[in-house]
Amino acid sequence: MDELELLKKDWQSREQKLPKLSYEDIYKMLLKKSSSIVKWIFYISIGEIILWTLLSIILPQISENFSISTTINDELGLHNILIVANTINYIIFIGFIYIFYRNHRLIKVTDSLKELMKNILKTRKAVKYFVIYNVGANALFMLSMNIYYYFNKDELFKVISQNYEGLEAVSKESFSSVFFISQLVVGLLFIGFILVFYRIIYGILLKRLQRNYKELKKIEM
Repeated sequence: MDELELLKKDWQSREQKLPKLSYEDIYKMLLKKSSSIVKWIFYISIGEIILWTLLSIILPQISENFSISTTINDELGLHNILIVANTINYIIFIGFIYIFYRNHRLIKVTDSLKELMKNILKTRKAVKYFVIYNVGANALFMLSMNIYYYFNKDELFKVISQNYEGLEAVSKESFSSVFFISQLVVGLLFIGFILVFYRIIYGILLKRLQRNYKELKKIEM
């Protein structure tokens, strides 16, 4: 018996020992993995809203534009505006959490390959919209606040100098330059942090969902 025949026999014996997965087995595995990923997206979104809520309670100056305290914003006439903005933001956030929960439930109970693929695509789209909304809303919020501060910079200087000692000796021009440059730097760092966070956390989960989707497409073919 030549060497090629020996290799063939060896390969066949190994192949028989390997577990053979049926279409249904592979589908169940991908279903379980996809459901788990969407569940984690749901949990992370809940954790995120809890984190921002805690920050708004413990560190209100962070949630209401960093170096500007709640008292100063109230004195500038922003109290009601900030309440409305935060309320709208929480409503939208809760809406996304509901979508993630619904997608998790749909994936968990689906028994059709096409439906599973469709639900995976829905989840990926929802996460992308969620990230776009969060980054865009934070950028727009900070930009709007600073535009308001700019057009009310005299009142801003007056209120801040009354609340912080030592600013009376600083000129309005110097104060404005330092204030708006610091706002820009901190704002860019904050947006950058959010982008990196979403890129790492949601990016990894979305890649796994995409991988599952490709595997399902192979099964469909």
